[in-house]
Amino acid sequence: MTSSTPRAVVIYSGGMDSYTVLHRARREGYEIHALSFNYGQRHARELDTAKQVCEQLGIAHQIVDIRAIHGLIDSSALTDASQALPGGDYDADNLSATVVPNRNMILLSLAIAQAVNIGADRVFYGAHGGDHVLYPDCRPEFVEKMNDVAAIANFSPVTIEAPYLHKGKHEILADGLAMGLDYANTWTCYLGETLACGECGSCRERLAAFAHHGLSDPLGYSPQRPEAAASEQPEAVASQRPGTDAEAAADSSEGRRDV
Repeated sequence: MTSSTPRAVVIYSGGMDSYTVLHRARREGYEIHALSFNYGQRHARELDTAKQVCEQLGIAHQIVDIRAIHGLIDSSALTDASQALPGGDYDADNLSATVVPNRNMILLSLAIAQAVNIGADRVFYGAHGGDHVLYPDCRPEFVEKMNDVAAIANFSPVTIEAPYLHKGKHEILADGLAMGLDYANTWTCYLGETLACGECGSCRERLAAFAHHGLSDPLGYSPQRPEAAASEQPEAVASQRPGTDAEAAADSSEGRRDV
C-alpha cells in the first residue's frame, strides 16, 4: 500500500462480529492495524484465531497484554473462571454476569491512542444491535459520547466507527457472506474447548444467525449439545457461500469498496 492509503485501527477479538468488521474496513480501502487484547479472559482461543487470520491476510496485528488490570475487572464470569458461565439466550436477567466492567471504554481508549500514534483517523469495533439489551458499552449513546471524547482528547481527532451498531447478528452474517467470508476462521464460544459448547449465549446467538439464513455453522459443536444440530453439516455453508476469503482479499486489492 502507498503512503496515501488511509489507516484504521480495528479492535479485533477473533470473534464473528469483529472478523466481519475487519474485512469490511479492509474492503473500504483502509490499511488495517488490528489490535487484540489479553485482559485475563477465560481462554485465549479467540486471540489465537485472530492471530492466524491476520497472518493469512498479511494484516498488521498486535496482541496487547493488559492482564495487569485483571484485578480491576474480575467480577465478570468472563474474567473469573471460578464463576459458572450462564447459558441461554441473550437477556439481561440471565447473562448480566458476562458484563466486563468498562471493557469497551478501556479497549477503545487504547485503540484511539494507537490511531493517533500511527496517523490513523478511524477506530472500528464490532458493537451491534443485539448487544444493546445487555451491554451499555455497545449502545448508540455510548458510541456517540466516546466519539465526542475521541474528537478532543488529542490534537488529532479520531472517529469511532461501529458499522453494525444498528444491525443484528443475522445482518452481520449476511454482510460477511456477501463478502465471501469463511466463519470457520472465527471463535465465538465463551469456553475455549476443542468444540464450541452450543449452550452459552454467544453460541446460541451465532447459531440463530446461521439458522436465520438456512445455513449450517462451519464450527464444530459438542455433540452433547442440542444446539449443535445446526452445525453438523459444515460443507453446506461452503456450497451456499457466494465466495471465499481469498476472493474477498482479491476484491480488496482491486479497490472494491462497500457502501
